[in-house]
Amino acid sequence: MDKLSDNMKGALLMMCSMAAFTFNDVCIKLIGPDMPLFQLLFLRGAVTTVLIYILARFLGAIRLDIPKRDWAMIALRTASEIGAAYFFITALMHLPIANVTAVLQVLPLTVTLGGALFFREAVGWRRMLAILIGFSGMLLIVRPGPEGFDLYSVYAIAAVACVTVRDLSTRRMSKAVPSMTVTMAASVGVTVFAAIATQTETWVPITARDTLLLGGASVFIIGGYFFSVAVMRTGDISFIAPFRYTSLIWALLLGFVVFGDWPDTVTLIGALIVVTTGVFTLYREAIMRKKHA
Repeated sequence: MDKLSDNMKGALLMMCSMAAFTFNDVCIKLIGPDMPLFQLLFLRGAVTTVLIYILARFLGAIRLDIPKRDWAMIALRTASEIGAAYFFITALMHLPIANVTAVLQVLPLTVTLGGALFFREAVGWRRMLAILIGFSGMLLIVRPGPEGFDLYSVYAIAAVACVTVRDLSTRRMSKAVPSMTVTMAASVGVTVFAAIATQTETWVPITARDTLLLGGASVFIIGGYFFSVAVMRTGDISFIAPFRYTSLIWALLLGFVVFGDWPDTVTLIGALIVVTTGVFTLYREAIMRKKHA
């Protein structure tokens, strides 16, 4: 590992992060039929929050003396994280994991578009064209029509909207805010929301199988957070960012091996369009950064 360049280390960390998040999704999807949604969110959130706190304390990454403006961005990000968790897991329970993951690959496009609309960030015609083409790819995945489109496709798109707001609010934070503090706030927010929402459900007994899966989901999501934080400190982000699309490869493989699901040709074409335009958008963004550096 020491012989690898920073860019290659960053690429490996990004791939590890995407793998960890996808394995977490598999664990959650396996638990889904046995447990109410908010009970699941609360139990995973409680374990995850404790583990994040221990890790953050070990790293010395808990800091509360930050500017009020940053606290406002943390609050917005946490609210977005809650919405993303609810919509994403609901969609995940009812759609193939590869389909939901493919929809999420549109995020670089929505974040770029959101930055242009709300923060007046410069977006040239090439990236704008890529965004439009990418959205057409997303439509191929969710297929808005009487046969291919349902409520849970809307939930997947809503999850994208929430994550877009989350990422845009993260961009507006100052560098004084530790990443683990932000992660801790999000985990606490989701857990508290789920604890309140569980009052509308009837809890069910937890089997040994589900206990193991919950433990696995908590460990995987911590791994995903940890690797994603490490990524931001290693190498050139313009080189590393495209490796986030390896999550789709994991979703395709695990969806087939664990659930026996394989997307149809139209969905795969849509996913390819989304990934291609996303990589192009990240590439153009890197070029623009260098021009203004």
